[in-house]
Amino acid sequence: MASDPAATATTVVGMARDGRFTEIEDLFAAPLRAVVSAETLRAAWAAETGVKGPVSAVGEPVSEPIQEGLVRVSVPVTCERGGLTVVMSVDDAGLLNGLRLAPASVAQWAPPPYARPETFDEHEVTVGSGPLAVPGTLSLPRGGGPWPGVVLLSGGGPFDRDATSGPNKPLKDLAWGLAGMGVAVLRYDKVTHVHALADDFTMADEYVPHTVAAVHLLQRRPNVDPARVFVLGHSMGGKAAPRIAAAEPSVAGLVILAGDAQPMHEAAVRTVRYLAALNPAAQAAVETIERQAAMVAGPDLSPDTPAAELLFGCSGSYWLDMRGYDPVATAAALDKPMLLLQGARDYQVTVEDDLARWKAGLAHRPDVTFRVYDADDHLFFPGEGPSGPADYEPAQHVDPAVVADIAEWLIP
Repeated sequence: MASDPAATATTVVGMARDGRFTEIEDLFAAPLRAVVSAETLRAAWAAETGVKGPVSAVGEPVSEPIQEGLVRVSVPVTCERGGLTVVMSVDDAGLLNGLRLAPASVAQWAPPPYARPETFDEHEVTVGSGPLAVPGTLSLPRGGGPWPGVVLLSGGGPFDRDATSGPNKPLKDLAWGLAGMGVAVLRYDKVTHVHALADDFTMADEYVPHTVAAVHLLQRRPNVDPARVFVLGHSMGGKAAPRIAAAEPSVAGLVILAGDAQPMHEAAVRTVRYLAALNPAAQAAVETIERQAAMVAGPDLSPDTPAAELLFGCSGSYWLDMRGYDPVATAAALDKPMLLLQGARDYQVTVEDDLARWKAGLAHRPDVTFRVYDADDHLFFPGEGPSGPADYEPAQHVDPAVVADIAEWLIP
């Protein structure tokens, strides 16, 4: 394998075209190995080529430095009935720190219509300290304040501070929308996006230390009200939010967007079956996901269980930690207000499988508010009909009603 990032990326695309997904997995660095396996990549590739047809041409790679020692490479791929872009983050050792399948023509993010950038300023900040510190962005309303503050958390996987996915940046939508309404917003690159962690890292390692540091950073700002700093988490970030508030009592409250409450190994099986019903090409992954989920749920799971036998390539330690964490019970034990939002078209985190669990554990609480948005999918993008992966490809923005409802809740 060539050490040049562009050559590495082009070779990886050739491996995918030839079905050599195990060889691609051998090139995964720890952050990527924690969330993707050869089988999940195989299923994603099959789903794309099942719709767009076999690969007919591979274009020239485009490289862009991300940070020292890490380069993002985009490789355009032409298929018989369309195309896609394979986007990879390649380090100095020729290992993949990130890999995703994006639309063929990736548009640039543009501010949502509800953003008012003239009303706030953005500052680069460092979240945490020591070798695992990460970069972040503070969106601060102009004027004296004191403003309420909120820390944004993305979902599972090595996301950047904006939760970038193709042309979309849902956390940047939220940050710009809320900052224009008088909320100080801090978002940061996940530690798994910036650093390679030990193979036995857990969800707590992934979220808790940096979010607590981000809360403290906001509380120290002279124009932010330290008594009104909240945590807002999306998807797995929402699942982690109660754990963070339990670790840091000064958190004023929680906003949970599509937070998963169903055990993640059960949700993985449900989701892959849903995708296979939409696209038979994904059927190949169902048996693998079911087998890996059974290993996660089984009595023999231990820190020594090989990650290759478990869902998403996560370690036994990761899954033992997840099995031992109940987000609803943790939230119920908190004496803090909460706002839980859910898209009715979300197939990854659903009203029936996840929101129902939150309601069962928290509906008796007068300081907990639930809202469902009938048109919204997992990223709170409005649409119509059954939701699927293709819905995330066009450039779009978080539902303005969601942003307005969060702002109104944060600023009573």
